[in-house]
Amino acid sequence: MLTGELTIDLGAIQRNWRALDALTPPECETGAVVKADAYGCGIERVGPTLWQAGCRCFFVATPDEGARLRGAVGPDARINMLSGYTADEHAAFDAHDLRPILNAPEQVSAWMNGPAGPAMLQLDTGMNRLGLEPGELAEMGALPGCISHVISHLACADLPDHPQSNRQRQTFLQLTEGHGARRSLAATAGMLRGPDWQFDLTRPGIGLYGGWPYDDAARVVTLEVPILQVRDLAEGETVGYAATWTARRPSRIATIAAGYADGLIRAMGSGGATGFIHSRPAPFAGRVSMDLITLDVTDCGQVGVGDLVEILGPNQTIDDLAKTTGTIGHEILTSLGSRYRRVYVN
Repeated sequence: MLTGELTIDLGAIQRNWRALDALTPPECETGAVVKADAYGCGIERVGPTLWQAGCRCFFVATPDEGARLRGAVGPDARINMLSGYTADEHAAFDAHDLRPILNAPEQVSAWMNGPAGPAMLQLDTGMNRLGLEPGELAEMGALPGCISHVISHLACADLPDHPQSNRQRQTFLQLTEGHGARRSLAATAGMLRGPDWQFDLTRPGIGLYGGWPYDDAARVVTLEVPILQVRDLAEGETVGYAATWTARRPSRIATIAAGYADGLIRAMGSGGATGFIHSRPAPFAGRVSMDLITLDVTDCGQVGVGDLVEILGPNQTIDDLAKTTGTIGHEILTSLGSRYRRVYVN
């Protein structure tokens, strides 16, 4: 094998969705965020998996994602476009029965003067990213009849002690009082705060794919990369571009078939990233290059060409790997490249 193998456990995604759904009361619907190619796991495979689990409401970021999802899940799913609506995208919305999340007054006008089908309305309650400001909502008056849900998004839901979440929830309650539409505020982290945050619809994302802050999530991805070559180094020899790693003892170095073109970013070479061989840690040694990574396997026992290095799996989660470079599991997942051989199980 000359390339890495990325295994995606569809059964784990189903279990995660059902477990999150079980945290909500019966009257609250659980949706699913499948943007960014289902967080890098493959929207055409993940979409039907979630449909079989019972999900009927999906969230994507672009019309192309919506079109791909529609082809995978069929005509009955509700597919909502997080990025909103513009009239020049009308053909895609119409062809694939996509529903916008309207984020600005001009989007509301464009939708009402065009398709005027079911849509959601997003309010900005303090994140200052997308959504109508309180004054803009007041100017609108009564909500158009096509608005099925009013939603907002929490900026600090995964920070339990941060006061902004309570402020946003209170603002959301004030802005939606008396409007009559169903309400949605919580993604994964918000769901875990309990029923007072779940309202009528939740939108789990990273929790479906095994990521923090859903600590009880089943592991979804495993990434194993083959060793292409093993060499012995004398004390004082260096490894890789710019000779940033120097052997402090007689060492063995394994070169594996992945690099920053495969989503294992260059900063991992200086951030303390580690692979695992036979469950033994093998620290990255030297800089990550485009197609190759070198690891110090001196303490890993018998290691040879063709042996597999675990980058993600039982010994290392997406969040463990993310911490080595100061990023988050979302970025690790969505960066995994297209060159891996993908295997779907369960």
